[in-house]
Amino acid sequence: MSDTATAPRQQLSAAELLQRADALRDSVGGERFRDELVATLYRRAEEVVARSVRRKRARTWLSDENVDRILTHPVLGIPAMAALFAVVFWITVVGANVPSAFLAGFLMTDGGLAVPLRDYLGIEAPAFLTMSVYQLLHALSAALAAPSWLSGFLVDGVYLGLAWVVSVMLPPMAIFFPLFTLLEDLGYLPRVAFNLDWLFKRAGAHGKQALTMMMGFGCNAAGVIACRVIDSPRERLIAILTNVFVPCNGRFPTLITVASLFVAGTLARPGTVAASLIGTAAVVGVVVFGVVVTLVVSWLLSRTILRGEPSAFILELPPYRRPSVLRVLYTSLIDRTAFVLFRACVVAAPAGGIIWLMANLEVGSASVAAHVYNFLDPFGRLLGLDGVILLAFIIAIPANEIVMPTALMLYMNQGRMVEVEGTVLGAVLTTHGWTLLTAVSLMLFSLLHNPCGTTIWNIWRETRSLRWTVFGALMPLVIAITVCAVVATVTKLVAGILGAS
Repeated sequence: MSDTATAPRQQLSAAELLQRADALRDSVGGERFRDELVATLYRRAEEVVARSVRRKRARTWLSDENVDRILTHPVLGIPAMAALFAVVFWITVVGANVPSAFLAGFLMTDGGLAVPLRDYLGIEAPAFLTMSVYQLLHALSAALAAPSWLSGFLVDGVYLGLAWVVSVMLPPMAIFFPLFTLLEDLGYLPRVAFNLDWLFKRAGAHGKQALTMMMGFGCNAAGVIACRVIDSPRERLIAILTNVFVPCNGRFPTLITVASLFVAGTLARPGTVAASLIGTAAVVGVVVFGVVVTLVVSWLLSRTILRGEPSAFILELPPYRRPSVLRVLYTSLIDRTAFVLFRACVVAAPAGGIIWLMANLEVGSASVAAHVYNFLDPFGRLLGLDGVILLAFIIAIPANEIVMPTALMLYMNQGRMVEVEGTVLGAVLTTHGWTLLTAVSLMLFSLLHNPCGTTIWNIWRETRSLRWTVFGALMPLVIAITVCAVVATVTKLVAGILGAS
């Protein structure tokens, strides 16, 4: 037997194996090898289909290929996608107004369904519909001679908090999730990932993060769950941590109200077309800024604490298909809407009780809430806000929908959450020192601040890590504080320089 045959094989270390693998990969085309291999396979498959499949008639102008020439075009694809989702958001925001009004009338508004029936249908409500559940609960408490503190805590606190969340959160979700599921069932959502893949790839993230980000517009908690579609643990974690930077439907009412009253009201005459366009542009600008922050933070995470090699994935564009109505309704209303609403109600119930206690328990000559927001006021001013707004955001951690009702309750020194609209709302806020800077800072803080309680819970469920859950809760808050402080400081410096000149 030769010496060569009997010599022991050379043992390579792990580092040497990796170096040899990198060299072999470079010799066969580098990072483009996988893409070229897949492209070759698909070209070969198309050749086989062309030789073996006969079509009885020519494809129509509405074939998948012709539609995709627009929807996946390098230039036209993203504008077409933006226009489509703008329509979805518009339908969600506008369509939710009527059911929200009816739900609010049924659950908590004085007068029950009398006002929405008269305003939207032009009919007078029968007597049994002129009392809301909230009023009936108070009547029941009085009939049972329940102590005022008990009925206040349970009805004005716990129940009213739940009623606010349901009336504000349910209608947008019941509209957005079916529309989103319809696009998913139609086969369009993979085209969204295809269009945005290059952006997320440059940010060190996964192309499928575009889908989870879109889901976050309906609810960030659902967006976190949707991150399961990303196979890479590192890139899935990036998607989970950054999903909060797209505004969910719980934050949209606050953004729309503030943009309409202050941004549009400052730059145009209220009620005009110009004011409507400016308000819409302000909300869209906030949404776009949120997408930019998502990409920037994803890029930073992928190059620091979540550094790693971006994973490649093969995205097969499925054919467009006719959606199944029953599957769309079940998936959107049962799996998504009901699931997320239940989680929100679970965490919103104690929040309502805490709000009532803070507003009604007094220490000295002021309520607990007054002591807290006076303590927070100097820090709030540094961010272009005030103590009341910061306290409202703290109390509203379980559900973003109650930020404005809580702030109004504190401004108006009420014992329960209240709702005012239009010019009355503008007058209340202006009286308490709101300016255009306050409105802009509030919109930025609402966009970037910590996720709601339901989303934080889902981050824990998806990561099973206390460290990443705490990081996912605090990282957006630090960014929100930094951005608002910079905007407020620069604005005040510019105003001071202009005033001095």
